[in-house]
Order: sequence, then C-alpha cells, then structure tokens
Amino acid sequence: MSRTNNVYLVGPMGVGKTTIGKSLAKTLGLEFLDSDKEIETRTGVSIMTIFDIEGDIGFRKRETQIISELVNRRGIVLATGGGSILQVENRRMLRNSGLVIYLYATVEMQLERTKNNDTRPLLRNKNRKNVLEKLMSERESLYRQEADIIYMTGNQAPHLAAEEIATEVRQKWQS
Repeated sequence: MSRTNNVYLVGPMGVGKTTIGKSLAKTLGLEFLDSDKEIETRTGVSIMTIFDIEGDIGFRKRETQIISELVNRRGIVLATGGGSILQVENRRMLRNSGLVIYLYATVEMQLERTKNNDTRPLLRNKNRKNVLEKLMSERESLYRQEADIIYMTGNQAPHLAAEEIATEVRQKWQS
C-alpha cells in the first residue's frame, strides 16, 4: 500500500467526523465515505443491530474488512468509527495509505452533540458522560500516535473547520 491523497478522520463519537468530513471532501475535491454507513449499506442493518447480534468483536471484524477495502480506493475522505483505532491492523492500513487526521472535542461538547442520538451502541448506558470519559482515556493516546494532523473541533461552522483542515492537508501533501 502506498500513501495516496486519501484522508482518514479518526476520533471519538460526536467530534464531527461525518459532518466535517463531508465538507472537507467537497473542499478538497474528494469523495466522502463513512465506514459505519458502508457497513450498514452492505449488511442492510444498523450498527446497533450488528452490536446486538455479533457484539463488539463481530462489529470490529466487519469494520476492519470495510477499511481494508476502502483504503485501496483513491481520492477519498473516510470518516472512521470511533473504535476503529483500537485494531492494530486498522492503524497500519490508515497510516500506510493516507493522511490521518485526529478530530477531537471536549467530553462536554461530545455529550451535547450526541444527546439526541440513540443509534450509538456504546452510549446506551445511562451515564453517557462516564462512558465518553472512559473511551477517551482508553483511546486518546492511539488517536494522537497515528495522527498526521490534530484538530480541535470547536463551535465553528463545519465548513470553516473543513477549510482550516484542508489548508493543513494541502501543506502536508506538498511537503
């Protein structure tokens, strides 16, 4: 696998990987893909259903399979699932085939952005804040370790965040 003009967005849920990713793809003239949506499209069921039937292990296998297919495409912005970074194979594939961008936000911002979303299996727990804090403590070092670019998603409009990220991406591509 050679590095391409692919861009991979990693980070926890609720940081804007999908929302910013769509705008980033448009800004860079690339195709936008979302690994979770690809899984749902191919299986015909929701991520929640996959978690219910196959558990985390089954879902992670599907996720790795999808990522292994998508990294072979050219000219994409891929929003990955928050836990995709946990698999060594996923980290290797992303690192070796494109730019990895870690999008992050405070736990409070993640809570706000996910408060009306009941489709996230890991947030079925009553104490969402504790879950988000635990996930962040388990995953943040991996996100940072793999990132070519680290970007804090604040309160700015997604298209403005995408423009700022696109500037950094273009600089990386030229260096």
